[in-house]
Amino acid sequence: MALERIRKDDMVMVIAGRERGKTGKVLRTLPAKNRVVIERINLVKRHTKPRGTQQGGIIEKEAPLHLSNVQPLCSRCDKPARIGTKRLEDGGAVRVCRRCGEQIDKG
Repeated sequence: MALERIRKDDMVMVIAGRERGKTGKVLRTLPAKNRVVIERINLVKRHTKPRGTQQGGIIEKEAPLHLSNVQPLCSRCDKPARIGTKRLEDGGAVRVCRRCGEQIDKG
C-alpha cells in the first residue's frame, strides 16, 4: 500500500494561487485527480435549480485544489513542511516532517 503524503483531517497550508497563505483542514482527497478539498478554502458559488423537495438558489461550496498547491503543516514546527517516511521496528511506515523529524501520523 502506498503511503499518501496528504490525508483526510490533515492541517495544510495553501502555497500557491489566490488562496496563498491560508490554512485549513482537509475534508476530502481525490487521489485519482491529485486534488484535495480544504475546509473554507477555494469557495465557489454554485447556482442550483430546485429539484423535488430541494430548494434552488446560490450555494457556496469548496472546490478542489491541486496537491502541488498545498503543503502539510507540522504540529511541532507550526510551519509548512515536506513529508518523508520512516520505517518502524514492526515493519510499518509513518510520515515524518523533513524540517524537524517529528512524526505526523497519530499512532
